[in-house]
Amino acid sequence: MADFWEDAERHLVRYSGAGRFVPEIIERASGSFVYTADGRQLLDFTSGQMSAILGHSHPAVVATIQRQAATLDHLFSGMLSRPVVDLARRLAESLPDPLEKVLLLTTGAESNEAAIRMAKLVTGRHEVISFARSWHGMTQAAASATYSSGRKGYGPAAPGNFAIPTPNSYRPDFTAADGSLDWRRQLDFAFELFDAQSVGALAACIIEPILSSGGVLDLPPGYLAALRDKCHERGGLLILDEAQTGLCRTGDWYAFQRDGVVPDILTLSKTLGAGLPLAAVITSAEIEQTAHDRGFLFFTTHVSDPLVAAVGNTVLDVLEGSRLAEQAAELGAYLRKGLRGLAEKHEVIGDVRGRGLLIGLELVRDRDSKQPADELGTAVTRRCLELGLHMNVVQLPAMGGVFRIAPALTSTHAELDLGLEILDRALAEVTPRFPLSR
Repeated sequence: MADFWEDAERHLVRYSGAGRFVPEIIERASGSFVYTADGRQLLDFTSGQMSAILGHSHPAVVATIQRQAATLDHLFSGMLSRPVVDLARRLAESLPDPLEKVLLLTTGAESNEAAIRMAKLVTGRHEVISFARSWHGMTQAAASATYSSGRKGYGPAAPGNFAIPTPNSYRPDFTAADGSLDWRRQLDFAFELFDAQSVGALAACIIEPILSSGGVLDLPPGYLAALRDKCHERGGLLILDEAQTGLCRTGDWYAFQRDGVVPDILTLSKTLGAGLPLAAVITSAEIEQTAHDRGFLFFTTHVSDPLVAAVGNTVLDVLEGSRLAEQAAELGAYLRKGLRGLAEKHEVIGDVRGRGLLIGLELVRDRDSKQPADELGTAVTRRCLELGLHMNVVQLPAMGGVFRIAPALTSTHAELDLGLEILDRALAEVTPRFPLSR
């Protein structure tokens, strides 16, 4: 055991800003749980990296990997296989018109990179708008459109990138008479600022329908349509990044369905492979044709790989056959009710928000002032892990510790109850060490 951590410290590049790894050696995972080298069972409330929507080692996925790896795993990027074409067709069938052209890639950053590249080529423009608390990936264009962290020390971002205020109903910056978020005035202000700086070359707005790394912030009803209109008025395309919200997690197949707004380009990733590296860019035939006519190039090592495409087809099979959109809606309502019950017991819980099984729980030192409780969030996360629950807390300036709670869509009520029980105990044990503000 000691050798493992010595080797990890000596040889691994620390790839998160905090530089910390979870202090457990994970040996295996199954369903909603991961198992450590010393025999402990941890309930996984983040679905791995917010991806394993079918739980870990789902039997259907395991069977597909074994079968596909033994027959056809990887090809020259210009070759096609049946799993790739089948998955493209099925994704198109799951989406409203005119979304029907599909590019299969590996990660969310890669899919956002391709989408932004396509938008710039098709529009002949270069400016990109995203939220001030956005996260779209770590490659060039995706990182340039990411503002929640990771911007310092790397030199200038791609020219033409602009951040607009993130609508946060819990912490409103523009308020109506009743104190609620006045998102229309906020959005008008955002584009007044953009127009003052723009050279008239907007290529795209890229956003998440629910900002996850930004603190699980759901866009107010009506906001997405208004943003689309402002983007289109300026000649730009609307790109929706549904890395975490796509494929049933929010209770709908796609989060944008709630608003009835169809993006010009849609990107999928994490949930599409249910934990394996699979992503997609989906757009209209018109946009694809224009991109092709202008020489669109996104030729990567693992574009259209058959192994992960076969897994993607299996993921769709399970989502459809087990009616997991409906299950996510029902389990999400059950979990939010349980979390609101905890809020009645623990004053440090300031807000419970989200859709389906993507839920944010924000900790504060004082409910009236909403003073952030960063240290408390870190301590609760640590105590939850000790008690057998893996949680993820987002800590951004001017916000409290926000737990991103995203269990597998295959979770049971008993597993959700276990998570609530452990979180309740952790809060009860840790909070007294962090007195509330008065």
